[in-house]
Amino acid sequence: MDQFQDHFRDRIAVVTGGGTGMGRELVKQLAAEGCHVATCDVSAENLAVTKVESARTAPPGTRVSTHLCDVSDERQVLGFRDAVREEHATDHVHLLFNNAGIAGGGSLFSDDRSEWERTFAVDWWGVYYCTRAFLPLLVASPEARLVNTSSVNGFWASVGPGVPHTAYSAAKFAVKGFTEALIIDLRVNAPHVQASLVMPGHVGTSIVINTAAVHGRPSPKEMTEQDLATLRERLKLPPGVPSDDQLRALVQQVGDDFRDKAPLSAAGAATIILDGVRRGAWRILVGDDAVELDRMVRATPEEAYEDSFMAKLRAKGIFAAIRPPGS
Repeated sequence: MDQFQDHFRDRIAVVTGGGTGMGRELVKQLAAEGCHVATCDVSAENLAVTKVESARTAPPGTRVSTHLCDVSDERQVLGFRDAVREEHATDHVHLLFNNAGIAGGGSLFSDDRSEWERTFAVDWWGVYYCTRAFLPLLVASPEARLVNTSSVNGFWASVGPGVPHTAYSAAKFAVKGFTEALIIDLRVNAPHVQASLVMPGHVGTSIVINTAAVHGRPSPKEMTEQDLATLRERLKLPPGVPSDDQLRALVQQVGDDFRDKAPLSAAGAATIILDGVRRGAWRILVGDDAVELDRMVRATPEEAYEDSFMAKLRAKGIFAAIRPPGS
């Protein structure tokens, strides 16, 4: 059953992480079709931009509400749900996009435990809390779809040799397993509600820059000598090479390159996701790199974490713009 094959007009959608990136583009594209949208983020400033931009192309009468909410806090999630019910005067929603996410907490050994757990809490518990909170509203709709954003790191727990990536990958694997399990759970208990799993590759978003802010890390310009010394130690860089100013510039460049040199824009990713929802797909790979990586991991799973596998990805131009400072 292709529930949303024709259009999203007059439906009600909830989008988490709508302040920037794919979340903002999902809000804009849904609103442009006349879908009423409630979106949340931790940044009021970013939400204000989303609201202004979505209003430019939305048909008259389309409602877009914005809400401050940290999805890793269940009390805030429940408050967000209650605000959606009130502001949209509804007892149901048709679509829930669990899109909010951050990076960070790469190593179980060398990274701070609080950063590791903060990353896992946003990327996994945020999906779980929002699903729990909004599930009754989805069930109350005559037709509905839950759309959970995992990642290619939900089936390949790496960003390259020598770069630990445990918190983000563990959370995204959890989202993948949870969503796949829900396919049967929903089929048994609420067959009019379906689930989709979104697995983006490299998409041009500000997740690298936003992650630093969420974790309370300084911007590159604000990095102290101690911050730089810690970074040098983690990256195994010799003292003074590159210089402190050069290292600050490299950190900034990593975030900028991830956003600006991606093979797929956030808007393009949102279009792929919504097209997948329209055709009723439960598995939505976002980007040619995601499609190719999925194929390669399935073909040679035993090689997936070897240097030779990463060399093959690089040779195909996959993740070419994702490089840590000093690499």
